[in-house]
Amino acid sequence: MTPELITFGQYLAGEFENQRQAQAEPVWYVHLRLWLRPLPLFREDSIALFAEQASIINLDQPYRPRLWRLMRSESAGLEVRHYMFNDLKSVQGAGKNPDILRKISLEDLTFLPTCTLAVQVHTLADHQYQFIAQPQPEQRCQFTYEGTTYQVSLGFEVMNHSLKTYDKGLDPGTGKGIWGALLGPYQYEKKRDFSAELEV
Repeated sequence: MTPELITFGQYLAGEFENQRQAQAEPVWYVHLRLWLRPLPLFREDSIALFAEQASIINLDQPYRPRLWRLMRSESAGLEVRHYMFNDLKSVQGAGKNPDILRKISLEDLTFLPTCTLAVQVHTLADHQYQFIAQPQPEQRCQFTYEGTTYQVSLGFEVMNHSLKTYDKGLDPGTGKGIWGALLGPYQYEKKRDFSAELEV
């Protein structure tokens, strides 16, 4: 657990909204809430975050649950490993319900080896950082769930109180974007800080 890794987790742990962006460009950007909540897995060498999001008008119907594992890479840099939940419905709503989070175990997860992001760390003024997570070169993030194959393009940038996400769903046949950040990143601001929940 290096200081950079801990800071990375602290920046990400929280509840985010893109309210300003959605108000400025309502045709292109839905108003979303995104949860990145710490959970007690991989504690020996990593920080685990449960990720989930919902439209602000349907907060009781969150979607895209996944697990981000923040850790040191073999090259001594940082990386983000993505895991899929084997039963999506069993963890739905865990972003705002810690009782569900506490029931999640390693047996509920499947590692997605082609969906690992490499992280660049930029030092800013006054001990602030910018973390940029991008796909590995030539890597295609692809997985199968309930018989259907999905392909996504992942990536994000985070600073102390702001987060940009570049996630896009791609057509596995053509590689063209079909949902997500098709016109540029979703731009979130941190509304609640969950960094106190980190066990580091």
